[in-house]
This record gives sequence, structure tokens and C-alpha cells, in this order.
Amino acid sequence: MVKVLFVCLGNICRSPMAEAVFRDLVKKEGLTDKISIDSAGTGNWHIGKPPHRGTQEVLQKNAIEFEGIRARQITEEDLRTFDYIIAMDVENLGNLRRLAGYTKTGFIGRLLDFVPDSDLTDVPDPYYTGNFAEVYELVQKGCRHLLETIKKEKGL
Repeated sequence: MVKVLFVCLGNICRSPMAEAVFRDLVKKEGLTDKISIDSAGTGNWHIGKPPHRGTQEVLQKNAIEFEGIRARQITEEDLRTFDYIIAMDVENLGNLRRLAGYTKTGFIGRLLDFVPDSDLTDVPDPYYTGNFAEVYELVQKGCRHLLETIKKEKGL
């Protein structure tokens, strides 16, 4: 089982959106028995809360399920057990690398690093910008490329 974890700051906007989008893609590819997906935040402000209203609205508009997703904070155990730990931006990437220290972890990188010829490296935080539609487009693109990478690397 390939384990994928999406990470943003509070785990209510970007990372739960990516979790839901990636689950949808994995389901459509018939790989739910081969890929496990979760999300977490580097901060603890929203633990137990559902995705932000803006995230819920954009997912509903695009017919993507998000039922059962609740915010949680990343743990050291996550760093040891997930194969792909995918940060939404450079700030969270740095936080993940500091948290990992010398712990043996899976791959840690940014979602948009998987998108060839992308002008952006960070998925902007819609909590501050309010632009959930833009974030959804970036997350969709990043998740599609991430899934293709995983399929090639893991022979799925």
C-alpha cells in the first residue's frame, strides 16, 4: 500500500482539498486498494474541524466527496509511515523538514513540484486570498501529475 499525506498549515483549506481530489482520482483509476490518502496540518488550531466552507463549496461544485475529512496535526509517526508527504508551499515544506530532522522519512516535497513547466511552486493559501477556485485548479493539476508519478515509480 502506497501512503500519501497532503500537508498545509491548518488542514482546513488546501490539504483536505488535495486529499479529496486525490481520493477521487485514485478511485476513478481503480487504485483504492493500492493507495492510501490522508491530510494533516503543521499547526494545531483547527484539530477536529471539517474543511473550510470555501473548500467544501468548490469540492461540491466539482462533485468531489469530502465526507469524514477532519483537521488533524501531523505527527512524527506520519513522517515514518507515509511514502509521499506533500506540502502545499515552501513554508510547510520547511516545517516538515525541521520536524523530520534526521528521521528516516518517505519523500517530502511540494505538490506543484510534480507539475512540469509550472510558473508557480506554491499553492496559495485561500484562507487569506479567498480564491478557492484558483487553488482547486492548481490542486487538480498537481494531483493528476502526482498520481502519474506514483503509478510510474510504484509500477501501478
